[in-house]
Amino acid sequence: MEFSHRPVLLRETLESLAVRPEGKYIDGTAGGGGHSQAIARKLTTGRLLAIDQDPDAVRAASERLKSYPCAAVYRGNFADLAAAAEKFGMVPADGVLFDLGVSSYQFDNPARGFSYRADAPLDMRMSCTGVSARDLVNTLSERELARILFRYGEERHARSIARGIVRAREKAPVETTLQLAEIVKASVPAAARRGPGHPARRTFQALRIQVNAELDRLPAGLDAAFSVLKPGGRLAVITFQSLEDRIVKRRMAAWSSGLVPTPQDPRRAYRREPKARLLFRKGLTPSEEEIRENPRCRSARLRVCIKL
Repeated sequence: MEFSHRPVLLRETLESLAVRPEGKYIDGTAGGGGHSQAIARKLTTGRLLAIDQDPDAVRAASERLKSYPCAAVYRGNFADLAAAAEKFGMVPADGVLFDLGVSSYQFDNPARGFSYRADAPLDMRMSCTGVSARDLVNTLSERELARILFRYGEERHARSIARGIVRAREKAPVETTLQLAEIVKASVPAAARRGPGHPARRTFQALRIQVNAELDRLPAGLDAAFSVLKPGGRLAVITFQSLEDRIVKRRMAAWSSGLVPTPQDPRRAYRREPKARLLFRKGLTPSEEEIRENPRCRSARLRVCIKL
C-alpha cells in the first residue's frame, strides 16, 4: 500500500513559516513527505531535514525527496530533534514544523492496526518497535486501562470498557482490532452505541497515544524545536485533538508571556522577558473547501510562534 498523507493546511503552513530560499528548515514529523516536499521546492541554497520515526514514512519521504539535493531524511522521534539537528548541521534553524496527525496510510493500512474499521493485528506502533496495543490490553490492570482511556481518550465509559476488556481476555487474548472494537461496543450503554461516530473511537485514540507516548514526548519535542531556532525563526505545529493542542497552546503561551513556573511550586510562576511572539492568537483552522476535499482535516489547528 502506498504511503499517503495529504498535507493539511499546506498553504497556511508555508506562509507561516515564511520559507526563504537560503534558509534551514526541519520537518519533525515528515510522514509521507508532503509538507517537506513543498518546503524543498522553495529552497535554492537552503537545506531541509525531514524526520520521522515510522520506517514506512522514512522510505516514502526518501522516495519523494530524492530529486531534491537540499533534503535529508532521518529516522527518529521528534523528542530527539535537537540531537538530529546538530548531527545534520541544521542549528540554528529558520523554521521547524510538527504535523501531529496520524497519516492516512497508518489509518488505512490494516496491517498497522490503527483502525477499528478493518480486522488486523492490534498494533498501533508508529515506530514498529516496542510495546504494542495488544500488549497493553492483555497485560494492564483494569484500573490502569481505565486511567489510560479516561486520560488520553476522554472516554466517559472508561471503567466499563476496561472491565469488559479484562473479562474478555480471561477467556482468550484480545488479538485484533475488530475484536477490541466489539468488546468496546458491548461495554458501553445503548445510547452511546447510537451516537455519532464509532463507540470505539476514543478507546483506540487513547491506546495509540499510550503506545507511542505521544503526549509525554510532545513537551520535549516542542522545547527541542524551540531551542534550535535562530532569533526570528518560526515554530509551526498542526494538532488534531484537544489534548495535544492544549499542550502546544500552553507551551507557546508561556514562551510569549514570559511566565515561568517555579521549580519549587509549579502552580506559581515568575515573569521574565518573553521568548517568543504568537503569530496567531487562536491558531488557524482549515477552510470549508479543504474540509470538503479532506474531511479528516476538520479538527486540525495550526499554531505558530516566532522566537525573539
